[in-house]
Amino acid sequence: MNKKMIFITQCDSPAFWQTYLSDPASTTMEGILIFNKHLLFLLTVIVLFVGWLLFYTIYYFIEYNNKFSSKFVHSKELEIVWTSIPALILLILSTPSFTLLYAMDEISEPELTLKILGHQWFWSYDISEFNSCQKQEQSLKYVCYMMALDGLPTTKQGYFRLLETNKRVILPTNTHLRLLVSAADVLHSWTVPSFGLKIDACPGRLNQVNLFIKRLGVFFGQCSEICGVNHGFMPIVIVSLPTVQFHHYIMTKLELN
Repeated sequence: MNKKMIFITQCDSPAFWQTYLSDPASTTMEGILIFNKHLLFLLTVIVLFVGWLLFYTIYYFIEYNNKFSSKFVHSKELEIVWTSIPALILLILSTPSFTLLYAMDEISEPELTLKILGHQWFWSYDISEFNSCQKQEQSLKYVCYMMALDGLPTTKQGYFRLLETNKRVILPTNTHLRLLVSAADVLHSWTVPSFGLKIDACPGRLNQVNLFIKRLGVFFGQCSEICGVNHGFMPIVIVSLPTVQFHHYIMTKLELN
């Protein structure tokens, strides 16, 4: 019972008045969260220092408290300080930023390829290049569109509103995955916040990104590019399973096909 409750609470779906980022489920998202905390700390220090400096200047150098003008007109030391400190801050920010950027672009040999194609207004998926016992090349194809609550039986109305699809894409954990994203008609954007991924789906162009899922869960996303009247009704649902269960699922699907 406890395991079931833990699984339900880690659905990684949007919540009301959510002001924080999603829990990380990939190495990319973990790096983004660490960099976000790093950046937030520096910004807090800068804002506090600038606020204190403004208050100090206004309070102590107002004409009512300081009736005599200062003869201070120039200082090379001060100019060196206020030039070198911002440069040092930018250097502190750029180092983890470039490290994360190059780590996200690192290409590793994938064990699985997920082909994603955006349509108006649904997603189609093709899972291929997986290791199986069958010699012939086969693939699993999905067409995933949003499920409307209207008309569903009462026993099946427990889905996430405007987020649930007719089929959930199954992916393995602790496996290097390659995502190939494109579009069939107009611009789309395949986005899953828990993975830290936002890939543009451009007609006539193939974009590639790597993914390494670290934990089990049900992860939700949506199209993040205005693609027409039903732009807000293109949800994405990914289910991550242990590798053994995923291969069992693959073999079962292939035998049924």
